Amino acid sequence: MDATLLRVYVVEPAAAIRRRVAALLEPLVGVSVVGESEDHAMAFAGIVSSGADVAVIELRLPSGSGFELLGELARFAPHVTTVILTNLSGPAFRAASRDAGAHYFFDKTTEFELACHTIDALAHARRPQPAPERVPSC
Repeated sequence: MDATLLRVYVVEPAAAIRRRVAALLEPLVGVSVVGESEDHAMAFAGIVSSGADVAVIELRLPSGSGFELLGELARFAPHVTTVILTNLSGPAFRAASRDAGAHYFFDKTTEFELACHTIDALAHARRPQPAPERVPSC
């Protein structure tokens, strides 16, 4: 397993949106979408078993909720960076997500690409940086 690769897991009930997220993330240098789930019941096990570094989570899920998943990840997999991508984007949802342990929060309608840019930045931060050139001293 490449330690510099950012492994992303997508939790989203709508198949079309899951495909769109994966299609935007897969071409990014250093990013691999390692799994997807449409509901809470499968998401936690999938995130942990895939070795995901980042979980992109919709708050509204068919079984359970994104808030429950955030709580489980905060308790049992605190190394996973959580990115909320949802239409439930009012101030109360943002605050509740932050309180539940979310690292990032994006409105699915207006901040979709910003979420992708954030994941790209996380991947960039993991890549080895070239050593600075040494300037000979006089």
